[in-house]
Amino acid sequence: MVKETKFFRKQALKAERMARTVSDAEISERFLNMAKAYRSQADVLKAKRLKAKKRKAKKRKVKKKSGKKRR
Repeated sequence: MVKETKFFRKQALKAERMARTVSDAEISERFLNMAKAYRSQADVLKAKRLKAKKRKAKKRKVKKKSGKKRR
């Protein structure tokens, strides 16, 4: 399964390539905006994943200190 962040970044690259190939300035601008939106979504997903990872690590640290196994 392809990671969502990787998917969005690939879509951003495709949108930028399309922006360079079209001759209409308005359409090119729309593709660039689309690329920016894809990257932004990838960044949000990455930040959420990192935040969840930190929260999980913090829980493990607390569990180790207490010496108890929680479920």
